[in-house]
Amino acid sequence: MTPQTSPTPRRYFRWQPDQQWEAYLFILPALVLFAVFVAAAMAYSLVISFADYGLTGIKGFVGLRNYQGLFRDPIFWQSFRNTAFYIITVVPIQLFLGLIMALALNQGIRGRTVYRLIYFMPVVTTIVAGAIVFRLLLATNGPINNLLSDIYALFGLPFKDINWLGSTRYSKWAVVVLTLWKNAGFTMVVYLAALQGVPQELYDAAETDGAGAWARFRNVTLPLISPTTFFLLVLQMIGAFQLFTEPFVMTRGGPANSSLSVVQYIYNAGFRDIRMDKASAMAWFLFAFILLFTLIQNRLQRRWVFYEAG
Repeated sequence: MTPQTSPTPRRYFRWQPDQQWEAYLFILPALVLFAVFVAAAMAYSLVISFADYGLTGIKGFVGLRNYQGLFRDPIFWQSFRNTAFYIITVVPIQLFLGLIMALALNQGIRGRTVYRLIYFMPVVTTIVAGAIVFRLLLATNGPINNLLSDIYALFGLPFKDINWLGSTRYSKWAVVVLTLWKNAGFTMVVYLAALQGVPQELYDAAETDGAGAWARFRNVTLPLISPTTFFLLVLQMIGAFQLFTEPFVMTRGGPANSSLSVVQYIYNAGFRDIRMDKASAMAWFLFAFILLFTLIQNRLQRRWVFYEAG
């Protein structure tokens, strides 16, 4: 009987004769660009977050002073509260709208391909162009206020034009509406793919057992698409933390910083106030917060996300 020999351990990143060196040449420019403009820039931003940085470069290292200054900055915490508002409004509403649209367009309705295209079009639309259109729609004398005025007039009620973009009460909601319009179609498409992956046999078995439409949705659909829900939840929360273009174009963060997001405040500190040290400290604080938040979500997903065995 021939004695068994232990398999030779695989050596990764070792040159093999059948490998083509041309492939490495093709990806080399991308790797160089990533190393210079992403990895090196991130490392340098971490360095200057601990330094006194001016137009001429690093003047000296100040330790944790830039980070300590964040906790005494009321505008930073206001922008953080605004970002938290975007998270608790945009994320659940977007998940709900995306799921509802996916459920509707997963049915055998006539012209569903056209509807899918229409609902997905905002995703591929330039966000700046969309924000400009929404600014016109939400202007004080714009179509939205005119429509509301006509509706109120039908019931004989007085109506005062709402300053959607210039009011601290409504400015954040204007940003929320634009964000939902832009991203709900992406959520719909991902959910639609997940719904089409649910085996029809499970629905048939549940129906045979007497389960109604709601019972089938709650006990079959929701558990089987829970990995997709978790993926979208993490992705959209990270996106909400990094919200920038929508408030920047719609309201410029105003009025009175009422719609200012954290990333927009980082931009203002770095490129308007030329405080790269403060901006870098805020960026790394946000990175650490997002990382911690994502790790907590990953830990909690064990309680409600169900993966198929196999």
